Amino acid sequence: MNLSDILEPTRVSDREFSVSMPEGWTQGRGAFGGLVLGSLLRCIELAEPDGNRTLRSLTAEIAGPVLPGTWKVVVETLRRGNAVSTVRASIVSEEEVLADMVAVLGRPRPGMPQWQTKAAPVMEPWRHLEPAPLGPPFAPVFTQHLEYRVVGALPFGGGSEAIASGWVRPREPCPSRGAAYVVAMVDAWWPACAIRFDEPRPLATITFSLQLVGSLEGLNAEAPLFHSATAPVAHDGYTVEFRELWGEDGRLVALNQQTIAIIK
Repeated sequence: MNLSDILEPTRVSDREFSVSMPEGWTQGRGAFGGLVLGSLLRCIELAEPDGNRTLRSLTAEIAGPVLPGTWKVVVETLRRGNAVSTVRASIVSEEEVLADMVAVLGRPRPGMPQWQTKAAPVMEPWRHLEPAPLGPPFAPVFTQHLEYRVVGALPFGGGSEAIASGWVRPREPCPSRGAAYVVAMVDAWWPACAIRFDEPRPLATITFSLQLVGSLEGLNAEAPLFHSATAPVAHDGYTVEFRELWGEDGRLVALNQQTIAIIK
């Protein structure tokens, strides 16, 4: 089952969806967080009747491991204005919320000023780099389905800077590359803090926010996206990470901030 299939939920009612997560996409006990969040976003998108309202930003929390299997997703529209919808989606198991997302969807506003003053990072062409031999047991189980072309250091090498970068894409072609795909790809890389560790440590994302600032329209559908991340601070067993996702043509696609718990 490829990434597009997993990210496509089944509608049960106006407010309820069912999402199936197969084995082989785990990260520790639970499912890969990027798929959990991407699935929640797809439920929100399908619940919104206006197809012109697309993702602008989201905030989410994964409160506990979301185990492989079938998930119940409940969607609630918090407010629907003239051009902007604010919608919540939750994965519920035995009346307990395991993951929660609030997304803002908005129509385009034609004629408004546009700019991108943030310079693209130096991106060595992905075709010049060999895929890294990542997969279990060194890396989480889900990484077997993704291709990583690494720029810079690998995790757990005791590096001096918490910086992680490189190209990422699914190994199997992904027919649908919408906002849920972007959410999955921005979460696919290892945390930048792992570059500084000299041995593996269990980590968990506890808060996640994302702004979708560019589309993938017109990009080569086979090309990976460039991931660039820094973790400038760690304190009391928590670190804050800032991630960017770029197209190979230098367009900024998404900005992401995560709070990550260093469990031990």
